[in-house]
Amino acid sequence: MFSNIHQEFEVPEELKDTIKCFWYNRRDYGEQQSGFTVMPDGYAEIIFHFGSGCSISHHGTLQALPSPFIMGLLNQPALFYAQNQLEIIGIRCFPWAVFDLLGLSSEKTENGVHTFEHPVAKLQTVLNDHITQGKIEEAVSEVEQYFLKLHSLITADSLLFKAGAAMRKNNGTIPVNQVADSAHTTVRTLERKFKQSSGHTVKDVSGVMRFEQIRNYLWHAPETSIAALAQEFGYTDQSHLSREFKRYTGTTPAVFAREARKRKQILSNDFVAFVQA
Repeated sequence: MFSNIHQEFEVPEELKDTIKCFWYNRRDYGEQQSGFTVMPDGYAEIIFHFGSGCSISHHGTLQALPSPFIMGLLNQPALFYAQNQLEIIGIRCFPWAVFDLLGLSSEKTENGVHTFEHPVAKLQTVLNDHITQGKIEEAVSEVEQYFLKLHSLITADSLLFKAGAAMRKNNGTIPVNQVADSAHTTVRTLERKFKQSSGHTVKDVSGVMRFEQIRNYLWHAPETSIAALAQEFGYTDQSHLSREFKRYTGTTPAVFAREARKRKQILSNDFVAFVQA
C-alpha cells in the first residue's frame, strides 16, 4: 500500500501579502517511475524536493528538475514523474508576488516551470537533514525564518496586494476595471504591473482562480449542478464553463465529476500532489 501524507502550515502575518501557506507532502511511488498530474490553480509554488528526484514531461521527453524550482501559474495540466519516495516542501505564493520576493524576472515559460539561481537554494542541505530525520516542523520553521528575512528586504507592492485581495475575495469573478478600482489605480497601470510581476495578465490569473473554485466544488461535491456553478461564478452559461474547464484540464466538468466520484472511493483528497491538499 503506498502512503501519502500532506500537511499545510499557516504563515506568520508578515508574510500573508506574498505567501498563502507552507506545505509538506510525502508520497511513495514504488520502484517503477510513475506519473502524476498537477492541475492549474491560482498560485505559484517554490518547490524543494527530496528523495529520488522528480522530472517533468516536456514535448514527450523527461526533464529532471533541480531543487528548488518554481512551478509558475499553469493554464493546462503538467505531468510529473517520480519513483520510490518523494518528499516535498512547498511555499505557495501569490503569482504576482513570487518573482518579486526572490528578485527574479517573471518571464513566461512554456511548461510553467522556472529553474533559477538564488541563495535560497542553500536551504536544500539544511532541509534535507531535517527531512531525513523526520523533523518536518523543524524544516518548515527553517523555511519560515528564511522567508521572513527575505521579505524584510523587499517592499511588497501594495497596489498588487490590494488587486490580488479583491480577486481572491471574488474568486476571480470581477472584471479588470473593478480590480483596478479596488487597487486605486488605472487598468493600464494595473495590467503593466501585473504582467511585469507575474508574467501573466489580470484576466489570466482571474480565469485560473475561477476555474479552481469550480474544480474544488466538483472534487468535494461531485453531484453539484454544473449549470448552478456556471451561474454562481459568472460564466455566460454552462457551455462557457465547460469550454474553460476543458481548456485547463483537458476534460469536461461532467467527466471530472464522474472521475471524482470514483477516486473518492479509493483515495482521500490526493488527485494533485503539488497544489491541492
